[in-house]
Amino acid sequence: MRTYLDHAATAPARPEVAEQVARDMAEMAGEAGGRVDGALANPAAPHGSGRQAAGLLAEARGRIAAVLGVDAHEVILTSGGTESDGLVVAGRALAVPGGVLAVSAVEHPAVLDSARTARERLGARLRVLGVDGAGLVRPETAAAVVREAREAPADGGAPDGGAARLEDGGAPGPVALVSVMAANNETGAVQDVAGIVAAVREASGERRPGRPGYVPVHCDAVAAVGRVPLDAHGWGLDAVSVSGHKLGAPVGVGALVARRDLELVAPMGGGRQERGLRSGTQDVVGARALALALELAVAERESEAERLEGLRARLLAGALAIPGAHATLPEGAPHLPGTAHLWFEGVSAEALLMALDMAGIDASAGSACHAGVSGPSHVLIAMGLGEEAARGTLRCTMGTGTSPDDVERLLAALPQAVGTARRAHRPHSSSTRRASSPLP
Repeated sequence: MRTYLDHAATAPARPEVAEQVARDMAEMAGEAGGRVDGALANPAAPHGSGRQAAGLLAEARGRIAAVLGVDAHEVILTSGGTESDGLVVAGRALAVPGGVLAVSAVEHPAVLDSARTARERLGARLRVLGVDGAGLVRPETAAAVVREAREAPADGGAPDGGAARLEDGGAPGPVALVSVMAANNETGAVQDVAGIVAAVREASGERRPGRPGYVPVHCDAVAAVGRVPLDAHGWGLDAVSVSGHKLGAPVGVGALVARRDLELVAPMGGGRQERGLRSGTQDVVGARALALALELAVAERESEAERLEGLRARLLAGALAIPGAHATLPEGAPHLPGTAHLWFEGVSAEALLMALDMAGIDASAGSACHAGVSGPSHVLIAMGLGEEAARGTLRCTMGTGTSPDDVERLLAALPQAVGTARRAHRPHSSSTRRASSPLP
């Protein structure tokens, strides 16, 4: 039996969601004899089955909105977090030509790489927001970027002493978007999103959406939703990304919550579904699965958080007893329950994960979404962790099905796995000490 500690990559399907999907798919197949009464058809079709599908889609959209505390018309259904992030980043770059995309240095590649692509192909400017040793963006750092854009210094310098930088140099334009994730997918660090939004609003001098000078704020909440409180409207967010497969829904369904008055230009044309921003036949089965997975996760959030925090504490205590083991986040840093991130001296993550894999343990070094990239994590480098240390990481993420026995099996296998990895390690030239600059 394998031990699965990689819920942040993909959570196992929730049984309730799997059963609903199976029923819906059977409905789509029709009844015996080829009848399709009540089958889930194309929701854009004008016939009876199409209208029924459209009703089910609207119901699912309303349920998603209710769980997230937003309005149903703000929910844009997508294929997941990556598409949602890319849609809002590209949509704002197209809506504000030459505008600044201000994103944190620890964002998911779906945000960082989309912003860099928008810079290269759409003429956007890119401002990277530095973080502290816990991977957190100071609200003042985001505010400084907004003030800088209002003052438009000719040299493009950062007035906060370099905590944020314009990657392409030159004077910044208007800020098209600020994007800061709610919780980091690698380390589990939880950002002060409400404080960042408040600082941006104060620095811009405009709190009314759509008015000149207003700065929209986007939050990638893929790692956070269902695990920590999320209040899109209360925090003043303009856009939020969520994904189903992190919560036990199938891969391939997610949502972008976007205010109706947030100007977005669709990066791709088509049938103009989803407010004209995401064309293509809508996935009724997926939308219903996402709605149910969100409902289950949010309903269980408080009780699961307490349980998972206990498992995390036990995992860290046992792992840190190994010589040369270090917790990545400082003690007391806000974090996701169930996410434990460590690094080991004299270890390569690849060798460590291979040794654990041979012992039947499924874990990771960081984001599974940056496939094929073997270099040190950009998140840990941004936090000031030296390159050598950033290459020796272990991320264990737990969820609904994780038991105390799973943690104990990891802890039983970990000392030998670390020893094996150390013997296989070929040291790099960089120091394991934290770098002097928090910027990548």
